[in-house]
Amino acid sequence: MKKKIKLLAACAALAAAGNALAQNAATPAPQNVLQLTASGTVEVQQDMLSMTLVTTRDATDAATVQTQLKAALDAALAEAKKNAQAGQLDVRTGNFSLSPRYTKDGKINGWQGSTELVLEGRDFPRITQTAGRITTLSVGNVGFGLSREQRAKTETEAQNIAIDNFKQKANELAKGFGFGGYTLREVSVNASDNGPIRPRMMAVQAKSFSSADSAVPVEAGKTAVMVTVSGSVQLK
Repeated sequence: MKKKIKLLAACAALAAAGNALAQNAATPAPQNVLQLTASGTVEVQQDMLSMTLVTTRDATDAATVQTQLKAALDAALAEAKKNAQAGQLDVRTGNFSLSPRYTKDGKINGWQGSTELVLEGRDFPRITQTAGRITTLSVGNVGFGLSREQRAKTETEAQNIAIDNFKQKANELAKGFGFGGYTLREVSVNASDNGPIRPRMMAVQAKSFSSADSAVPVEAGKTAVMVTVSGSVQLK
């Protein structure tokens, strides 16, 4: 009885496979299908500033280095938080490292470490002036980008351009091949940031800015947001 059941199950599986093959064989290959890609690009002013402040310390023992780094960071945090405002100036700590220093013989003869404080947001004057008042850390890096709101708005503009370009290209190609029009089969949309087009960040030497200094000198440039629409259309 068990052998008979197994035989019936095998026959059923073969029948199902045969039906699937028959259906695939009966389905004609797609014809008059066109693959195409179009894109839309929008240039926009960068509206986010990120400044990384850093300091390094070294001493004969790890505890001393850690204590010195903590004191420098605490003082910088206290100054930065005076002007903190959500979205305009956000304050956060960055990387913290502590490692031994070795002699040529491979013996530890001291310790060194570094710590970072990151100021970022949309209020450039607030950020740069705050950085200028922090004396325990130095400016290590300056970068620019797009806020979430600006990116979303710009991507929507670029997407509309890309879709219009896709439809225009599809119409032109359909007519070029002697067809009256087309219908969409499948489509995908992808967005990307091409980075700065004209970087205008002013060079900032790593140094400490006293309260007598003006704001740390920075200047944002523009970036290009591109959206690509690709897919296939059925010519008709």
